[in-house]
Amino acid sequence: MATIESNDETVSEVFKSFYAVPDYQREYVWEEAQVEQLLRDIRTEQLDGGDAEYFIGSIVVCPRKDGAFDLIDGQQRTTTLFVPLCAIRDRLLALGESQIASVSKLIADTGSDAEGNDIFRVRLDPQYADAGDVFGKLQQGIAPPIAGTRSMRNVAIAYATIQRFLEEELGGDPAAVRKFYAYLVDKVKLIRIRTDSLARALKIFETINDRGRGLDAMDLLKNLLFIQAAPAEFEKLKDSWKALSDALYNAGEKPLRFLRYYLFATYGVTKLREDELYAWLSANDAKVGYSKDPLGFVATLREALASYLHFLDGLGPDGKPHVSLEAISLLAGRATRQHLILLLAARNLPDPVFEALCRDVEALLVAYLVTRTPSREFESLFPDWAVRIANVTTLEAYRAFAKTTLVVRRAELAGRFYREMVALNGTALRQYQLRYLLAKLTQHVDLLAYGRDSEGCRWLSRYTDGSNIHIEHILPQTPDDAVRAEFGEGAGDYDLLWSIGNLALAERSINSSLGRRPYSAKRPVYPKSQFLLTRAIAERPAIGNTAIDRAVVAMAPFDQWTRADIRQRARWLADMTLDIWDIPAPNQH
Repeated sequence: MATIESNDETVSEVFKSFYAVPDYQREYVWEEAQVEQLLRDIRTEQLDGGDAEYFIGSIVVCPRKDGAFDLIDGQQRTTTLFVPLCAIRDRLLALGESQIASVSKLIADTGSDAEGNDIFRVRLDPQYADAGDVFGKLQQGIAPPIAGTRSMRNVAIAYATIQRFLEEELGGDPAAVRKFYAYLVDKVKLIRIRTDSLARALKIFETINDRGRGLDAMDLLKNLLFIQAAPAEFEKLKDSWKALSDALYNAGEKPLRFLRYYLFATYGVTKLREDELYAWLSANDAKVGYSKDPLGFVATLREALASYLHFLDGLGPDGKPHVSLEAISLLAGRATRQHLILLLAARNLPDPVFEALCRDVEALLVAYLVTRTPSREFESLFPDWAVRIANVTTLEAYRAFAKTTLVVRRAELAGRFYREMVALNGTALRQYQLRYLLAKLTQHVDLLAYGRDSEGCRWLSRYTDGSNIHIEHILPQTPDDAVRAEFGEGAGDYDLLWSIGNLALAERSINSSLGRRPYSAKRPVYPKSQFLLTRAIAERPAIGNTAIDRAVVAMAPFDQWTRADIRQRARWLADMTLDIWDIPAPNQH
């Protein structure tokens, strides 16, 4: 046999052979929209072209000892051709047709094993664990349930999608179903590339998909690692890669984003698009070292991913609760991730250095949030800073680093930050960001009073619990006649209602007592709050010259609630934010 042999084949010709999907292959990932689009494209070609052929790509195969072929490339499209054959057979049976031998032979048939014995086998045999028994059910004519692993669910969804398509597009006419089947197996074509060895097949796979054509950089990287690995390592490499992929999938994280951020954090890369990742990796093996130790490289990726996902959940690199990372997570939510570049780069630094970085990262994120500076600017700053932070091992060195990076950028935004903070309208923020901001203000006063080691107030999540903590509008959002009579003109002013000066946190236990009443009725209720900042709206704690008194010394209680009082409280809170996030005070307030 020639070293490489390629032929254009129809679907019926392709499925005269038997295929095994090696267990190191990725699972079936096509989703409903992709399956339906392929069917509609084929149907359109059938209706428009009649006898025109329709090309859908290539597959790469390598002979096995048992007479089948290992399917090295093209598993997704081959699976998406195999499932319609099963669905068409079942649809014909449902319509009362009994002559289904031709389609049944493309699904399963008798073949011979390595000793020449006859065996009945399915044409497509996925050997990766995620396939479960879904292909066995398809071969038996049983509609698979939409359950199980990601791959099992996707195959089951594909089958249901095809059945729906056949019913909607072809109705109850078995002749129309047969015509569509005939076009599918006789006019839809692929190029089948057959080679004599697994290593050569993997190399062809890489060449076909080079620079991300057809597959993304993570899939190509996986293939690249298998090319470099010894066959004895395949099982361990397969399991390790699957653990990496499953962790990304279960977390709902985009693999290419993680890979890109990892390269930024690890190898001094400062600018790289997602479509450039594979080319960069291919050109930088000497720096990365994946060819010498594929298993070690994947292990390092998994270690970095574990920290990455911990950071998203507000945990430390080791997965333990972390005060500063919890605060960053509550601030960033799932919308902002660029800071993970810096955190990844610093994940193995001494705890005091890492903690100092976390506080500065949080402060800079807040400065950007309040000043409405586009976070895309982080894409140019953080990769460059990541190159430097990895070499910082002492607090003294960190302070020198921060002085020229995070601190100076924060200082540049200080004047604008203060102005925006005084005039802040809560509706300009996402709900979780507004909760974070009010929580930090409330927590800050409690920490001043009770100490930073107080377990009751050191965790910000205590203040952001939406089920127990409510955002209180001192001037109610929907003022009634009593509120309007007491407040006067402007009681319904949108900017006043959502001013930071008009907002506070209140526990659920007192929220119902506050209601939508005028300030004179609310004033006796605020002192019942556990939060000093909320209590300080209406009273100054009279406990003597204590830390509690000093925590609210700058804020006088309000005897009434007016437009001027809202603005005064907004200025007090803005002053407080400068202390919380160590932002330089502007020359003039």
